Amino acid sequence: MAQNSVEKAPVTLLGLGAMGTALARTWLAGGHPLTVWNRTPARAAALSPEGARVADSAAAAVAANTLVVVCLLDDASVEEVLAGTDLADKDLVNLTTSTPAQARARAEWARERGARYLDGGIMAVPPMIGVPEIGGYVFYSGSRELFERHQQTLGVPAGTTYVGQDAGFAALHDVALLSAMYGMFAGAAHAFALIRKEDIDPASLAPLLADWLVAMAPTVHQTADQLRSGDYTKGVVSSLAMQVAGTPTFLDTAAQQGVSPELLSPYFTLMRRRLAEGSAEEDLTGVIDLLVRK
Repeated sequence: MAQNSVEKAPVTLLGLGAMGTALARTWLAGGHPLTVWNRTPARAAALSPEGARVADSAAAAVAANTLVVVCLLDDASVEEVLAGTDLADKDLVNLTTSTPAQARARAEWARERGARYLDGGIMAVPPMIGVPEIGGYVFYSGSRELFERHQQTLGVPAGTTYVGQDAGFAALHDVALLSAMYGMFAGAAHAFALIRKEDIDPASLAPLLADWLVAMAPTVHQTADQLRSGDYTKGVVSSLAMQVAGTPTFLDTAAQQGVSPELLSPYFTLMRRRLAEGSAEEDLTGVIDLLVRK
């Protein structure tokens, strides 16, 4: 076991919240020498019996290894924690949730300090880390060479998906997918609200709702194809005009059930706006163009 540990790439990890701790334990279980630091020392000390080397400062942790992974609260925390460290010739991998603009600025910030930089967007919750069959993964963007150099090590806690040289692309993919998730949650919330006052067991609706959402999910491929071609009438099954005509039924049902339409109304408003432009035979794809500010 000791020989195997020596052969594995050493890692420094700054930040031991729920996600950071999950990452740490997975690297330790995989035999990687791990140096850790956390603002709350007790969290770092808890990993010592599992083989982690606990640094007494962020600067000492950064100095310990070339590969430095950061998993902190926010972008401001990254700057604060790394402010007194020597990043020259370090490979900095930032797994802190940020915006694309923050990631791009942080990449330049790292470059100015002599570090190579990768940004990451974690598409997983802590219980998914180290359990590859669940399907969690991390988006990475920035230096391709840096990604390829450390891909095997970065792939120990979760799968890896490289999305481009632009350091902001990992954050952008992360937020894009999560935004779609919240849209799905909003639709599900409305569906459950509609039956809330009725003699209908939510547990009986849940599998029907899950199956329906799974069945509808592949429509994103048609949307992508229409966006690429610029032909929003391609492959249309239910035209925009037909769908707009049906929206009063949804709103009337909500009113009759005593349910606020506030989760649906904004989307319906966009649908009507698009139809007013004379795009009756289109799919719903044209709504995307209304969302993109000129």
